[in-house]
Amino acid sequence: MLKVHSRCDLACDHCYVYEHADQSWRDRPLFMDLATVEAAAGRIADHATAHRLTAVSVVLHGGEPLLLGPRRMREVLQALRGRIEPASRLDLRMQSNGVRLSEEYCDLFVEYDVQVGISLDGDRAANDRHRRFAHGGSSHAQVRRGLGMLRREAYRRQFAGILCTIDLANDPIAVYEALRAEEPPRIDLLLPHATWAQPPRRPDGRPTPYAQWLLAVHDRWTADGRPMSIRLFDSLRSTATGGHSGNEWVGLDPADLVVVETDGTWEQVDSLKTAYAGAPATGLSVFTHSVDEVSVLPGIARRQTGLDGLAAECRACPVVRQCGGGLFAHRYREGSGFDNPSAYCADLKELIVSLNARMTAEPAPVPVDGDGADLPDGLLDRIGSGHTDAHAVRFLADSQLAITRALLVAVADSGPASTRAGWELLARLDQEAPEAVDAALRHPYVRVWAVDALRHAGVDRGAGSHLSCVAAAAAVRAGVRAQIEVPVRVGVIHLPSVGAVALPNPATGTATLTVTPESWTIRHGAERARLVFDGDPARDPQVVGARWQASRRLAFGGTTILFEDLDPFRDCHDWKAAERVSAPEFAAWGEAVARAWAAIEADVPHQAAGVRAGLRAVVPLVDDPTGTMRSSTARQAFASVGLARADGPATAVMIVHEFQHSVLGALLDLCDLFTPEHTGRLSVGWRNDPRPIEGVLQGTYAHLAITDIWRQRARRAGADSVAHERHQQYRAWTADAADALLGSGALTPAGERFVGRIAEALAS
Repeated sequence: MLKVHSRCDLACDHCYVYEHADQSWRDRPLFMDLATVEAAAGRIADHATAHRLTAVSVVLHGGEPLLLGPRRMREVLQALRGRIEPASRLDLRMQSNGVRLSEEYCDLFVEYDVQVGISLDGDRAANDRHRRFAHGGSSHAQVRRGLGMLRREAYRRQFAGILCTIDLANDPIAVYEALRAEEPPRIDLLLPHATWAQPPRRPDGRPTPYAQWLLAVHDRWTADGRPMSIRLFDSLRSTATGGHSGNEWVGLDPADLVVVETDGTWEQVDSLKTAYAGAPATGLSVFTHSVDEVSVLPGIARRQTGLDGLAAECRACPVVRQCGGGLFAHRYREGSGFDNPSAYCADLKELIVSLNARMTAEPAPVPVDGDGADLPDGLLDRIGSGHTDAHAVRFLADSQLAITRALLVAVADSGPASTRAGWELLARLDQEAPEAVDAALRHPYVRVWAVDALRHAGVDRGAGSHLSCVAAAAAVRAGVRAQIEVPVRVGVIHLPSVGAVALPNPATGTATLTVTPESWTIRHGAERARLVFDGDPARDPQVVGARWQASRRLAFGGTTILFEDLDPFRDCHDWKAAERVSAPEFAAWGEAVARAWAAIEADVPHQAAGVRAGLRAVVPLVDDPTGTMRSSTARQAFASVGLARADGPATAVMIVHEFQHSVLGALLDLCDLFTPEHTGRLSVGWRNDPRPIEGVLQGTYAHLAITDIWRQRARRAGADSVAHERHQQYRAWTADAADALLGSGALTPAGERFVGRIAEALAS
């Protein structure tokens, strides 16, 4: 959070910056100068590079950021984008009172893709209780004018939502209706800042008035069909089923926010200003200290320890995993600091218990990005039109890597003791050899294993200890010294994407694997095997006491892809995965895939670069006895396709078809294209049975590419050819399915846009 301006044009009497304990704003510069912005941006970029962050979020704050003026604001945005974007995708946001919002500002925010949140406490009466100008005049009309601007078609994408501070004197339903009328994509309902030293106001001595106020809003919002996200309710619904909260007010998500003041000083989360003078201070500056140095400060580190960082009373509470102790600042009490429950403890507990009771009769929804606003500009359109270029594929691949990393954290947290050693080695290697760790984690079937391990959390099925194999594979790739216990499955040790070691004894259990840059040594009971690589693990090793099976790769478009016939978790496709293929069979696969690449370049040249950049692995499938082509994509194995071997042109069709499924699956991990609650089915031309919405969406998108292949082949073969007939058939199937999807009522705004692009591509 960058405090780009330290003053405000309103005088809200509930503002923690100006009206509460910490008054350090008085000694700050009016605004953040360009040198400070550039220093802060440099620190952020360095941090993103060092930790390989796929995205970082920067929020412009104040005071009031719009007091900068458009010229200075442009300089700030230009500096942030220019310095951070080369290192990581930048999510830029701003929180404003909206009074000075203008078309010039909105055009600027479109240009630099800034999402704008506006503060509004309800209708005029509610808003004017606190949000007034210094002369006492109302700000309501000016704020609503700014909100109206953000609702325009040209600026709608920049509208992040509304922030509303609760006042018990305001009618909850009237506040909700006023906020809903502004058509925000999200509402944040905030408890007014309070501590045990300055406790929250409780009229008439009621024990939980804030819970009752919020429950009234929740029930009306639910009756309305939840027309927008309300972050607090979504967070509590998510944490009720073990999900993340996504904010610092509730839940046990680690704190990930740090503040830069206008003079460049680092501060902890700025809500601490409500506790006591100097509470957020760190004594550090962007000119002298890195993000890593700030992140290890005790006050910040404590808020990253989850349950362990809470007071004993909180840890013993049955709703602690949803509540999370409440906002850190609200726990302050003189004498015991922040080692207390929230000053809103009673309200939070009542709210959570009541919401949980309301949720028992319905499934808890997962907060989703249903309009595509969180995706990079143009990505949804490029993918939907069938022009998924290499840049888009790399973005999806990086997103999948981030998901895999998150899954590994969950496995390590919830898995059996056998996961601990693998996790510790992987964490060490992530510091010493991050590229090797990334390469190991990008193996498609690491995620397949992780999902399986989480599905059976608490049951040691041998899957948990597979983390040791993943870590060992990373150590081998890095060429570093390491020793770890790895599982032996029927006499075989599997190292994902590296190879497998078959021991003489087909027993199970564990073995000790010692890795050096030149060799591996394996001890399994009384047996000992040794693989010597002569300084190069890419070469076939000299093996004593075991049999080595290296992972093999196929030439593909000037690069290579993994031929995965070893991994124990690869058998997750619709058809049975084949066992290890012979050398002659492997050579035949190489010829078929090479011919397939030539066909892809000839038939869909606009997709060839994306397929080449994204395809990671081919899993050989058992042939169909009738000769029918078999291919499959596993939802959790991004960019890996299962194939039964066929000739080059047929293999090209299968690769492109399955790669489309993989791309769409990765997109669905980031953005909902249809409403999960929709249970209707649609009839499609390529199946006899009505299909669920996701199945139709997947088939439509895959057939868009197949239509394009047959179009190109028909142009070469002529109007009387089989290729022409197939093109007409696939085009009709795909167009009809797209029309059915658009008329189903099941698509989100992003889904309608996506399917609309498919329809446009077919029409052209």
